[in-house]
Amino acid sequence: MSVAAVLDEVPDLPVRGLPSGRGSTSASTLDELRQRVHRMQGGASGRRLPGLTPDLDLATGAAYATDSAGLALALLAGPSAAGEWVGVVGAPDLGYEAAAALGVDLERTIVVPHPGEHWMSVVAALVDVASVVLVRPSVAVGEYPAERLRARLRTKDAALVCWGEWPRCQARFRVRESVWSGLGRGHGHLSGRRMVVEVGRTGSPRQTFGLDLPGRGGAEPVRTSSPQPVDGRTAAAVGGSW
Repeated sequence: MSVAAVLDEVPDLPVRGLPSGRGSTSASTLDELRQRVHRMQGGASGRRLPGLTPDLDLATGAAYATDSAGLALALLAGPSAAGEWVGVVGAPDLGYEAAAALGVDLERTIVVPHPGEHWMSVVAALVDVASVVLVRPSVAVGEYPAERLRARLRTKDAALVCWGEWPRCQARFRVRESVWSGLGRGHGHLSGRRMVVEVGRTGSPRQTFGLDLPGRGGAEPVRTSSPQPVDGRTAAAVGGSW
């Protein structure tokens, strides 16, 4: 199971246009080529990118943060399954088998596992060709570089998902509860994961919703419950990262 391109660096990516690298594939339709050229030229339009559920929709021009690798992949999976190119920066231990089970199209995924100290420049370059970029920062992100990247997201009609903390992000998704299924008494394998996810948005009360994710048993329908307000008595997270 391989991705479209695994790059050690992203040299001159905005000039080349289509990504190249081990196992790379070119765009399959003229409409896709036109859309990507339009984005590279800075033709922002402010779209909503579909999520696995309406609760996980992303808006282009915005940054999002999550504390869970599994939830980060779920945020990536919706746009990817809808035909968008996605990128992953700085997460060498991310599970791509799990990503594919969630619906991430690996043939439309560009991975830079070890971007080094210039990881922010790598993210900025990938924003030219990918609609959503998932990043795991190696250091704390300052307000000024984060704002510069947000401006680029707006210009390029793209979104950012941070596995970690990101200043002044559009929303933060946190795993409040997490239960795995599929294991018996000393036998079986993980087949799914049920989460309670908390969403925090600036100027809005925190809410929660239920989310079922597939494990190693393949893709399954994702089901949600109606969002519920969160109060201080809600149970703390028992899960975390996937």
